[in-house]
Amino acid sequence: MNLTKNTRRAAASALTVPILLFTAACGSDDDKGASDDAVVKVEGAAGAKPKITVPKDAKPADKAVTKTLVEGKGAVVKKGDLVRLDFSAQSMKGQNLGSSWTPQPGSKPGAPRTQVVSEVTDQMTQQMLPPKVMSAVAGQKVGSRFEVEGTAKALIGEGLNPQSGIKPGDGLVWVVDVVGAKKVDKKAKAEGEQAAPEDGLPEVKAEGEKAATITVPKGEKAPSGLKEQVLIKGKGPKVKTGDGLIAQYTGVKWEDGKKFDSSWDHGGATAFQIGTGQVVQGWDKALVGKNVGDRVEIVIPPKLGYGASPQHELAKNTLVFSVDIVGTV
Repeated sequence: MNLTKNTRRAAASALTVPILLFTAACGSDDDKGASDDAVVKVEGAAGAKPKITVPKDAKPADKAVTKTLVEGKGAVVKKGDLVRLDFSAQSMKGQNLGSSWTPQPGSKPGAPRTQVVSEVTDQMTQQMLPPKVMSAVAGQKVGSRFEVEGTAKALIGEGLNPQSGIKPGDGLVWVVDVVGAKKVDKKAKAEGEQAAPEDGLPEVKAEGEKAATITVPKGEKAPSGLKEQVLIKGKGPKVKTGDGLIAQYTGVKWEDGKKFDSSWDHGGATAFQIGTGQVVQGWDKALVGKNVGDRVEIVIPPKLGYGASPQHELAKNTLVFSVDIVGTV
């Protein structure tokens, strides 16, 4: 989605990752090995950064080996659910492959971790968890910690980036905590009487199961600062910093009114972590503190959109969004 700092589906692009492991989407076969095949030792309670120890001369399995380390007490996660995850990953040689426990540059002490928020699927959706690691979330309980290990060929396959320095036979390890999970209606949207737009703001019409129509007022100069208005007031809980925000959205450019993205064009409601820098600043600033069930109109100037990335196609545009907050995870 064009909300993210770089590309549409790079929802985890803000996480600290020293190398780019994956180059292409890839599927996952059901060849997970038994936990008895695991060779890596993992210490630490779920919710705390794990300590990963690889025995000397350990040899990785040539298949994905999954082991539940801590069984949670929450609901069982199913394929298609939206989840929020912590993770830590490394090669069996000790090379860091990323961790949600690593503070992001410029983050304040005590700030929420930048976590993975994604749909449980066996297809590549973002570049933090390989498909075989992501698919292993299905069947785990919320609150669980599990690990997936195996060779790079077994976990990543043809999608392995040759420039990463990781070879197909190298052993890789992911330790994942299931922080939250939510089944979502992909067709969900805000319901209720919609308020008229405030003076100078675009008109929003969200009818049926399709992208909203957003009409920018003719002759109106784009505002220099962030503008927002709750069009439909929801009755759900408040959105907190660090939540996985489940949203139905449409975005257009103020300059010509043309749509550049909509969740409806990608299968419906989707989720992003909010308030941690995974999406454009305008979303982080406008949506934290809103309520589930709200429909929010947001006008985002370039400095709070993509202005810091001159190469981005929307770097000079003022962005207008209609966002239905349909849940959190």
